Amino acid sequence: MGDEKDIGFVARSKRRKEVLKILSRVSKMSQPEIMKISEQYKSHNSRTIKELSNKWLISCINPEDRSYKFYKITKKGKDILKETEKISNKQN
Repeated sequence: MGDEKDIGFVARSKRRKEVLKILSRVSKMSQPEIMKISEQYKSHNSRTIKELSNKWLISCINPEDRSYKFYKITKKGKDILKETEKISNKQN
């Protein structure tokens, strides 16, 4: 039941989908690296990462480091991304 909410949450935002796609291709990545690849403003990137973290779609693997954090996609994030992509493919 909660998955539908999370699928909608990701599907509504190009930025959220993009960050999940980026993280699905690597084992970990820093916030500045994500920002560079996604070509988002720092404030947009920070907000997107915070939103995805709050939903447990991504996780910080070194939360004690205040200046250079690394993120990875969670299993839940992979599942939600997969469902979101199915919806996108049906629409195209």
